[in-house]
Amino acid sequence: MFYKDFIMMFFSSILLVICVLIGVAFLTLLERKVLGYIQIRKGPNKVGIMGIPQPFSDAIKLFTKESIIPMMSNYNMYYLSPIFNLFLSLILWMCMPFFSLLYNFNLGVLFFLCFSSLSVYTIMIAGWSSNSNYSLLGGMRSVAQTISYEVSLSLILLSFLFIILSLNLNMLMIYQENLWMIFLMFPLCLAWLVSSLAETNRTPFDFAEGESELVSGFNVEYSSGGFALIFLAEYSSILFMSMLSSLLFLGGDFYSFIFFIKLGLMSFLWIWVRGTLPRFRYDKLMYLAWKSFLPISLNYLFFFMGLKLLYFSLIL
Repeated sequence: MFYKDFIMMFFSSILLVICVLIGVAFLTLLERKVLGYIQIRKGPNKVGIMGIPQPFSDAIKLFTKESIIPMMSNYNMYYLSPIFNLFLSLILWMCMPFFSLLYNFNLGVLFFLCFSSLSVYTIMIAGWSSNSNYSLLGGMRSVAQTISYEVSLSLILLSFLFIILSLNLNMLMIYQENLWMIFLMFPLCLAWLVSSLAETNRTPFDFAEGESELVSGFNVEYSSGGFALIFLAEYSSILFMSMLSSLLFLGGDFYSFIFFIKLGLMSFLWIWVRGTLPRFRYDKLMYLAWKSFLPISLNYLFFFMGLKLLYFSLIL
């Protein structure tokens, strides 16, 4: 009996990864279209009907280009870090409860926290192994930023966990049958969204890839396949954070089609922010993490802890 479950899990995983990669391809197309209309132009519209095959032609172009390896780079680490970056961002999806239940384990939130914190190392190694001052500076910025916002992200997540008293993502769906979390903890939801933007290195917090001053940051030496893998990993993380945001405070009914519409709207929010807001100043980014979000998330954490204790004392 066990081997049938194993086969089911294996095929579900393969299907999930394929669907995520296709979703990433069309998210890049959506982004270019939306940014085009924000800037009062069409966006990509030459390849095929309305530019729909554009992401696939980009992928073919990137993966067939010659890969240039810097002579002074630490070759093995330089070569492997984009692969591990994509691997970590795809393995994150394994904690998502699937229709066939997939790996529906009770420590899904812990799994997410472990693997999302590991992705910092791949960016750091990518920046360091290129042996370029620009990429090293981009990598250091990225590490400082991601570690800062991971603290607030974890504390905000802890508030949700105190409400549901479980590490299983399925419980979020059960608790939100009658009332969405966004109505219960609206300020925390806004803080979560901003922290998620910083965690995925997106505008207005894209200091890891600050094109205007860092010449593309930690991935400056990457071209062709390596760059494509880093690019895929970033957009996979955006989709995952959109999925988690929908799960946390928009009902989380992931067995219905409406959940995927919510996921699409959350992904659109990421793109909308990019087209609207200018880049933050780096010191202000750090102040926002340590002097605003950290005290707010801690206060809310104590509040929800007290609320849950009060609830249990009244029951008992």
